[in-house]
Amino acid sequence: MSKKVTIYDIAKKLNITAASVSRALNNNPRISESTRKLVLETAAKMNYKPNKVALALRNGKSNSVGVIVPRVNRNFFSNLIRGLEEELYPFGYQVIICQTYDEGKREIDNINALLDAHVGGIFLSISSNTANLDHLKRVINSNVPLIFLDRKADMQGVGSVTINDHEAGYISTQHLIDQGCRRIAHLGGDQRIEIYKDRFEGYKQALHDNNIEFDKKYFYQFNRNNSIDGGKEAVTKLLKLSSPPDAIFSASDFVALGAIQELQKRNVRIPEDFCVSGFSNEPFTKFMELSITSIDQFPIEMGKIAAKVFLEQIKGGHKKQNKVVLDPKLHIRKSTSKL
Repeated sequence: MSKKVTIYDIAKKLNITAASVSRALNNNPRISESTRKLVLETAAKMNYKPNKVALALRNGKSNSVGVIVPRVNRNFFSNLIRGLEEELYPFGYQVIICQTYDEGKREIDNINALLDAHVGGIFLSISSNTANLDHLKRVINSNVPLIFLDRKADMQGVGSVTINDHEAGYISTQHLIDQGCRRIAHLGGDQRIEIYKDRFEGYKQALHDNNIEFDKKYFYQFNRNNSIDGGKEAVTKLLKLSSPPDAIFSASDFVALGAIQELQKRNVRIPEDFCVSGFSNEPFTKFMELSITSIDQFPIEMGKIAAKVFLEQIKGGHKKQNKVVLDPKLHIRKSTSKL
């Protein structure tokens, strides 16, 4: 493997000081135009590549940004990252991707690693086990822009891009009520996470506005992995009730899929006898023979907007902390098309 060319190699080649080479490469006005041109031509011929880590250490920041999500193997998060990259790449930013697997310690480790790498900004979808926010305060104190994506904590001075989860829960439940359903169960996520709490509150508000009393036996909290098995377990328990539900609003498409599989296994007709609505508009929801009604969170758009929020913060000296809330859209499909 060939040795990496350094500014010292260029300096030796031209018989000038390394400091002069450095100034020329950084367009320092103290260097003459002729010397600058000679250094740049020599650097190109010698295939010189600047040390980005060293530049970051010297300047206090780099042209990299970090994005921390629970999992990249979910369509929502992968498309969110895609939106970020598409918007930031033309501005010379590279995206470093980290996963927490919904573990608070991993989130802290990721934050510390990104700060140590002198990233220019951090995008975070907070983990379900994050309680202490000291590591996030460290980001703010380091003067590094922090922007929440989808999942957020209640913090001043931090930008965020989310959807209106309360409205999403409301319109999903209202749609089921419009289909004639009255015993609507909600399969919800960890209520410590704001998005799941808001979806639950929207569900309850829709029930209230239609004079349907909320019954806690129709609420089932699935595990943090939002798994298909979680939906199967929920249906197994719900159907044992003396007055089982006639519909499910799930805060996860994967849990909704598990619920549908268990209902079909038990020969329950969907949507004639039982309606199921999901959340996130995963690709499989529209391609199944029994397509699933679901809320669209617009992840690519969310990523693009988050990138723009970041760029505005950089331009404004970090003074602008925009909080953008997108409107959800309900895609109505076969799993709820009763009427």
